[in-house]
Formats: sequence, structure tokens, C-alpha cells
Amino acid sequence: MSDCNGNCGGCGDSSCADRTQESFIAPMNPNSNVKKVIGIVSGKGGVGKSMVTSLLAVLMQRSNYQTAVLDADITGPSIPRSFGIKRKAMGDENGQLFPVTSPLGTKVMSINLLLENDTDPVVWRGPVIAGVIKQFWTDVQWGDVDYMFVDMPPGTGDVPLTVFQSLPLDGIIVVTSPQELVSMIVEKAVNMAKLMNVPILGVVENMAYATCPDCGKRIDIFGESHTAEIAKANGIDLIAQIPMNPKLTAACDKGMIELFEGEWLDEMTKMLEAL
Repeated sequence: MSDCNGNCGGCGDSSCADRTQESFIAPMNPNSNVKKVIGIVSGKGGVGKSMVTSLLAVLMQRSNYQTAVLDADITGPSIPRSFGIKRKAMGDENGQLFPVTSPLGTKVMSINLLLENDTDPVVWRGPVIAGVIKQFWTDVQWGDVDYMFVDMPPGTGDVPLTVFQSLPLDGIIVVTSPQELVSMIVEKAVNMAKLMNVPILGVVENMAYATCPDCGKRIDIFGESHTAEIAKANGIDLIAQIPMNPKLTAACDKGMIELFEGEWLDEMTKMLEAL
């Protein structure tokens, strides 16, 4: 098509050659109707990707959208704990799975919802992990979902590649931190997205600063941030900066992320609504 932007995520044209012949997009479960799929990515671990995923799902749910989280971080799943989910996912005799719904309505599927114990290690090779992620899309009956957030593992290896190729991503959000090595990390994630023709919605900088509890002064723990400059150099925007906040960390650890109040991602939610 002459107006094709290369993104099959929001494409409804079944005659499109890219979608029918060259695309590796896995079929959506017939009992699912997912309108928008947003990937949350990072070039390295430990930057708060799962926290940002959880917060975005919560904020969009509060805005009266049905949200869901597909936890694609198979070897390091943390989404169920953030939402305080302890029940296991159930299936039927046909091999179909059902997501677990959080206390305030977000649908979640994670490997930890299928393991007997949360601490059981997932010692699988890349192709097996990739197959599980596809099954989370094809074999899970998600029902009606306005926004699905995919919490991806760090890096640009097998699993992120599987998500980029197999799920109809409408865009990705890059999560990073202010350290000096952020330049290389952000550019790796950005270049992978460009290579896969997936739109980059923006960058979220986590652990951007700390606020003195006594005087309220902003403290740049990692020194002056250059994330905005790096994002601009890559043609994208720094949408939000999330500070170090002990209450936010505690909310994730205690499974109470749905009760946390914060305005840092408000601009990102407006952007998502405008998609």
C-alpha cells in the first residue's frame, strides 16, 4: 500500500503483502480482542522496566481502559508480585489459558502464574522461551483489551526479537537510567526498533533524581542527566523522569502498585490515548 508505514501492528488490511507473506506476526487467540500492544523495552536490566510497565497499566486502567500485561520476561518475571497476584492461571481441556485479573481489573499472564512455586527457576533455552511467549499471545483468552503492555526482558537477543516479530506492536517505550553508559544502551534499543520497523513512542528515565526529605531539594544521584540529549539525537522524546522513591519501591514489593499515586507518567498516558 502506498500509505503503509511498515507497522503491521495497527494494520487491518488482510491483502497487505508485508502482513500476509513476509510478516511473522502470530495469530491472536480467537477469543481475544486486543486493540493496542505496547512493548516496554530496555537495553540493560535493573532500570525499572517492570515497574514502568505496571504503572502504565494501572494509569490506563484508572482512565477507564481495560488493560493487560503480558510478562515476556520469562526468566525474571516480576509482574504478578507488583500486582499482588498469588492465584495461579487456569486452563481448559482444549489447552486454552485464562489470564489472572488483578484486584482492580488488570489482566496478567506470566510464567510465575503457571509454576508451582514462584521461586522455581526457569532453566530453558531461547527457542523454548520464545515459544512460550508466542503461546501467551495465541493460547491465552485475553477477551476485550484496550491496551496490552508487554514487559520485555533486557537486551536485543532471542526473546525481544520474538516479541518484535511475533506480536503486533503498535509502538515501544524505552526505559533507561541516567548513568553515563545510557547512550549506548538507548541507542541499541532504538536501533533494534528501527530495524524491525516498530515506532518508538518515547523514553522514560527511571531513577532520574532523588528529593531530599527535609528541604525538598532535587539531588542528581548519578550526576547530570544527558538522556534528553541522547533521545533527541535519535529523533525521539524524553517523555518522563521518575525519581528514586522508596514508597514506589515498597508498593511494588508489597503488591500494591495499583494503590500508588504519582503524576510522572501522565504525559505518557496522554500519548497512549492519542494513538
